[in-house]
Amino acid sequence: MTKGLPDPPSRATTAHSSFGNCECSHPSLFAVREGVDFEDALVHLSTLLKGAFATNLKAMELATGTCHDLLLGNDHGLDAAKAVVEALLDGVEMQQVEKARLRTV
Repeated sequence: MTKGLPDPPSRATTAHSSFGNCECSHPSLFAVREGVDFEDALVHLSTLLKGAFATNLKAMELATGTCHDLLLGNDHGLDAAKAVVEALLDGVEMQQVEKARLRTV
């Protein structure tokens, strides 16, 4: 028997990755599960970055001097990481909209 249509392209998924080992003093406590759709993982990452961004912002309000400067540098890094994640999510959404548009043409 032959197939009439090819399989749709597979979507990228996460690989297993452990974290939270407290400087190697014990085995990792947490892990990213294997097989999570990349878009779902990016949405979760975006949420984590928003929380880190808010925490850093509050710490900046309380800090002075060199500590404030270090937190400001951290703030820029978090902002850049969040922008990359949001750009990836926007790109995925644009591709999905374009595919849907092409199917209706």
